[in-house]
Amino acid sequence: MGLLGASASTTPERRAPDAAGAVEWRISDGLVPYPEALAAMEERVAAIRAEEAPELVWLLEHPPLYTAGTSARGQDLLAPRRFPVFDAGRGGQYTYHGPGQRVAYLMLDLQRRKPDLRRYIRQLEEWVIRALARFDVRGERRPDRIGIWVVKPGGQEAKIAAIGVRVRRWVTYHGVAINVDPDLEHFDGIVPCGISGFGVTSLADLGLTATMPELDAALMATFEEVFAPSQVA
Repeated sequence: MGLLGASASTTPERRAPDAAGAVEWRISDGLVPYPEALAAMEERVAAIRAEEAPELVWLLEHPPLYTAGTSARGQDLLAPRRFPVFDAGRGGQYTYHGPGQRVAYLMLDLQRRKPDLRRYIRQLEEWVIRALARFDVRGERRPDRIGIWVVKPGGQEAKIAAIGVRVRRWVTYHGVAINVDPDLEHFDGIVPCGISGFGVTSLADLGLTATMPELDAALMATFEEVFAPSQVA
């Protein structure tokens, strides 16, 4: 699928209201096959570098699948035949994607913003934390664990959002995955992000009935707070 022209897409898409100035927002209404998403991101990154397209935030869901980052370890893929497994090319280890999980792919030009990868990852974290706060969910960082974590009743920590990025000539792609209401048993086929001993949770698991459009609205409302060029995370 090419994101330069909506007519090339095989997945229904909507253009969201322009909530962040020159940044384009797109929402795919169906399940986007992973290879299609990878090809579309590659195409858009090249177009941004050539100054032929604006930056893009793409909100979507995937069918059930596992992705392997550049640091993935074979022993962390516990059920290799359960779902398709794709080499993502991003940083990190194994991750699950599937229905009920909002994936946000960000194609941003850090050369125009600030060429600082650590700062960018910090901004991604802050963006998810602020969006979750709109549902009265306290998302937290952990210095030794990637992603966004919550403390469940009883004190158990669980991951609610995963982060994995790639940068090509200072244009980003891949991004974040926030669990709204996925089948949490699907995470049992991997050691998520190579981290054992902790669970995975979702907004639904926390007792919230938030919808995907409601989360999308929260992400759009908080984006400029974090990613405005003047902001320093």
